[in-house]
Amino acid sequence: MSLLSTSGAALVKLMGEMPRGPRREGVFALWLTVRVAEDLLLVPPQPDRAVKRRVVALERRLSSLTLSAPLRRALVAALAALGNPGREQVGQVLQLLVAPARETLGGDASEILGRAARSAGQRAREEL
Repeated sequence: MSLLSTSGAALVKLMGEMPRGPRREGVFALWLTVRVAEDLLLVPPQPDRAVKRRVVALERRLSSLTLSAPLRRALVAALAALGNPGREQVGQVLQLLVAPARETLGGDASEILGRAARSAGQRAREEL
């Protein structure tokens, strides 16, 4: 069994295809965010305290990356939403990142995030 979700694996592949620089760091930031967001869908759920620690660690890691302004703003909003863990929000949080990803990183990244958002939304609804 793979440790990465389909979306996570696709982002890693896309990251490997990009040259070093802000675009690659943007895809890396999305990959980190998708991993934290998808962990909110684990069964049994992680304790709120553990989720909040992971979000703080993610925020710290993202602060050192060179990101475009639209993507940075979207990630700040996503982090704020992930700070209040809720399974039903995961799809919406990932959906917030689709447009900035398209604008700054291209169609491939936005398509991957769109699939991740739909999958997360569906998983959250199935388990309610």
